[in-house]
Amino acid sequence: MTSPLTSPTPDGRWTPRLWGTLLVLCAAMFLDALDVSMVGVALPSIGADLGLSTSALQWIVSGYILGYGGLLLLGGRAADLLGRRQVFLVALGVFALASLLGGLVDSGPLLIASRFVKGLSAAFTAPAGLSIITTTFPEGPLRNRALAIYTTCGATGYSMGLVFSGLLTQASWRLTMLLPAPIALIALLVGLKLLPRTERERGRGGYDVPGAVLGTASMLLLVFTVVEAPEAGWGAARTVLSFAAVAVLLAAFVAVERRSPSPLIRLGVLRSGPQVRAQLGALTFVGSYIGFQFLVTLYMQQLLGWSALHTALAFLPAGALVALSATKVGAVIDRFGTARLMVLGFALMVTGYVLFLRIDLDPVYAAVILPTMLLVGSGFALTFPSLNVQATNGVDEHEQGMVSGLLNTSVQVGGAIFLAVVTAVVTANAPERGDASPQAVLDSYRPGLLVVTLVALAGLLITLTGLRTRRDQPSVVVARSTPKEAEHVAVRD
Repeated sequence: MTSPLTSPTPDGRWTPRLWGTLLVLCAAMFLDALDVSMVGVALPSIGADLGLSTSALQWIVSGYILGYGGLLLLGGRAADLLGRRQVFLVALGVFALASLLGGLVDSGPLLIASRFVKGLSAAFTAPAGLSIITTTFPEGPLRNRALAIYTTCGATGYSMGLVFSGLLTQASWRLTMLLPAPIALIALLVGLKLLPRTERERGRGGYDVPGAVLGTASMLLLVFTVVEAPEAGWGAARTVLSFAAVAVLLAAFVAVERRSPSPLIRLGVLRSGPQVRAQLGALTFVGSYIGFQFLVTLYMQQLLGWSALHTALAFLPAGALVALSATKVGAVIDRFGTARLMVLGFALMVTGYVLFLRIDLDPVYAAVILPTMLLVGSGFALTFPSLNVQATNGVDEHEQGMVSGLLNTSVQVGGAIFLAVVTAVVTANAPERGDASPQAVLDSYRPGLLVVTLVALAGLLITLTGLRTRRDQPSVVVARSTPKEAEHVAVRD
């Protein structure tokens, strides 16, 4: 239930309060993405200052991913059950406090713990924020515009994080940890005033405690296993047993969800083709991009000798393109529909990745790197908002948090899995220490870039199946629920 003070006017115009509400939600999305990208550049300084090993430094990144990816399903359902506004504001406050602590601690374990808590809080703000948008803005052009602005704020935060980290780390790595704290605090204070009050869900079977335990445990173990696999070995007994345990937990989770009167995830939503394409598209889209960004950063800093700031500025054209498109993509979605834009966006990203395969030790920026960034940025601007629109359209209001959590889980798990795969492929092809020439190192990167390209190509093929549906309607309706869980799937692509 949304407040009339934050609803669009009858003629579709947004009130100042509605704009303020959207900006608060965008600030949280911006901070989530900013925090992920800023820490990477600061790791060498953190290691030198706190005396941390390479494996310990990895957990500064992985701790955030573990908390974020592992608890998203629970965060999405909690938003539906406890109230989206309440969950969002409490989690945002925890995020601000953890950011402050992360910048003040003087030991590695405490820093890793603060990162885990930040990831945990983001696992609640992300689905709660997305579901506030989808329940405040009516389905159609207004929601498409809001989601386009919201998702591009995330992409802008990721791009700006690279630039900010390059600047702040030169003064102190602690500034990269502290920067999100005041922004989160301001967003929290404004949100207390502007965010619409929502009612807690009632009469829907109570809390699915077994599903929450199994779902959270399976996601935590999956992310932990994927993060640890490159170091422990993909064929190691620990890794194999851990994946087997994940499979058992997921099987038990599915069995519980099929019988629960109030499931953490209503499996009926996955009977919808558009919903499945949105989830798999998010998995491959983010997975390919995170792997690409990782390899490009290594290439520019280790082989070309570029500074952290120089590297960040090389990514800036893609981020700027995404930011400039924020207010326009919604109208494009209204006109052409999500299916076509996802296909076009994936095609642009695949083209950009293929072009980057031409890199050498003396690249011409204007001929290879800049066109790649522009293609990838264009693909990002079209694909990411379309995935969010397609995943949330046609979903009952009381399930918006659930679907938002599921989409964000696909994003985080996709990034963790495919980054681990890319890392493993590059490590397997790494030259021996005696032959670690720049050309040999570059040659070890190419298989990883090929994996990135193939993952994006898989996403393109998945989204192409959506073009077989009717083309005269731009939105989708996914499997809805009824009190008796009678599933009826209607497709409007």
